[in-house]
Amino acid sequence: MNEISIMTEYIKLDSLLKYTGMAETGGLAKEAIKNGEVMVNGEVCTMRGKKIRSGDSVSFNGNEVTVR
Repeated sequence: MNEISIMTEYIKLDSLLKYTGMAETGGLAKEAIKNGEVMVNGEVCTMRGKKIRSGDSVSFNGNEVTVR
């Protein structure tokens, strides 16, 4: 599991996937979220605009990242 730090209050889920390299493009991130392939805090999330805050963990395609 990797950790990343954000300087803002939150980051949107699709932006996080692209920022961390878990998805190569924003389009791929949006498609993966829409298809229910992304988990936030252990639960499937299909909201691409989901606000990810410090302490949240996101997993996709065998990778997991925690926001600090």
